[in-house]
Amino acid sequence: QVQLVESGGGLVQPGGSLRLSCGASGFTFSRYTMKWYRQAPGKERELVAGITDIGGTFGYANSVKARFTISRDNAKNTVYLQMNSLKPEDAAVYFCNAVDVSNTYWGQGTQVTVSS
Repeated sequence: QVQLVESGGGLVQPGGSLRLSCGASGFTFSRYTMKWYRQAPGKERELVAGITDIGGTFGYANSVKARFTISRDNAKNTVYLQMNSLKPEDAAVYFCNAVDVSNTYWGQGTQVTVSS
């Protein structure tokens, strides 16, 4: 059974940091491109960042460049999103996505709230 389980969300003050994790199981994680998306209330889901199976990063949203970093640990079947200098506009539900030529999988999301 395929599972993507996000964790690490929560409430943080503006300027703070969070690290999101997404643990994968039920498929060959190392062969998949992994992405983080986010969706704020009333807005469309947007790509935050992606990382290929061999670790090449891509797709950073302009609004998060130089603040967020995506990484992966294939030995742990986990993808991470390090988020620094958080702003109120970063508040959203963050989703993990796994994709290859045939399949795409989604996690259930983790809430990030940025507020003082």
